[in-house]
This record gives sequence, C-alpha cells and structure tokens, in this order.
Amino acid sequence: MVKVTTLTLPASSGTLATTADINGPAFSAYGSVATSATNGTWTKLVADNELWDTNSCYDTTNYRFTPNVEGYYLLSAHFYMGDTTGGRVSRVMKNSVTEVLRGMIGVGVAGLGSDSSLNGLVYANGTTDYFEYYIYQLSGSTISTNNAPQLTYFSGFLARSA
Repeated sequence: MVKVTTLTLPASSGTLATTADINGPAFSAYGSVATSATNGTWTKLVADNELWDTNSCYDTTNYRFTPNVEGYYLLSAHFYMGDTTGGRVSRVMKNSVTEVLRGMIGVGVAGLGSDSSLNGLVYANGTTDYFEYYIYQLSGSTISTNNAPQLTYFSGFLARSA
C-alpha cells in the first residue's frame, strides 16, 4: 500500500526559494601536482584542477574560491602526506587575513603518513570575499602532499543565501 502525503504551505507575499538558493555556487578542486610544504610554514595548497565549478567562482591560478552569491557556504578540505612523522594541521583563510576554519591535527606515523581535514560554515558577501586553503606540517623537512583528488582537495557549496 502506498501512502500519499500532501505538503501544505502558508500563503506568502515573498518567494520561498530563489534561483541562487537552488543553483548557488559549488566547486571541488585538487592539485595536478603535489604541494611542497616547508617544515613549520603555512603553505597554500596548490589546487589547480577543478572537478566542477558551477558558477566559475574558483580561481585555478590563485587557488581561491570567490563566491558570487552572498550567503553561508559549507567548505570542506583535506590533505594527506605519506611516510613521514610530525604533526599536520590545516586552515581556511578569508581574504588572506582571517582564519575562519581550523582543521584537525594529525600526527604522522612512519610508513603510514598522516592527514588533516576540516569542514565548516562560513559567510561570504558575494562580491569581494574569498577563501584559500593552507596546510602546515612539522616533520623536520620539506615534504609533499599526495595530489590524488580523493586525498587532497578543497571544495564547497552555497548552503543558504543571506
């Protein structure tokens, strides 16, 4: 037996959803090459390949996301470095000035490596705000990320317009 349900919405003088709510910016990017991260230094992740970029808001030259719709964005990022010890952490910077997300700290294990990931909601004004993903490692030397798109990436989408 199939149960039929009806959704009733109250009368409204405004719209329930806009095109931006439904078709807002979304992107996913990764690097064509590994990012070399110097010990003890914040390094911007090289993410120059797009899996998708619905509104052409991701810059593959400067590795940054500049959403063109004002609202709240869910950003996700992850990086992996193998075969070294030392801590790993990541962050997303807004307008190269303000840290808006900080990733988990991973500790590398010889032969296994380690990673850091983050997820969170951020606000963007839809015109000048942009976001960049930075990585940090403490292995004692310069090491590189794995550039496979399932292991090292930066992605996001409009969760709700403002």
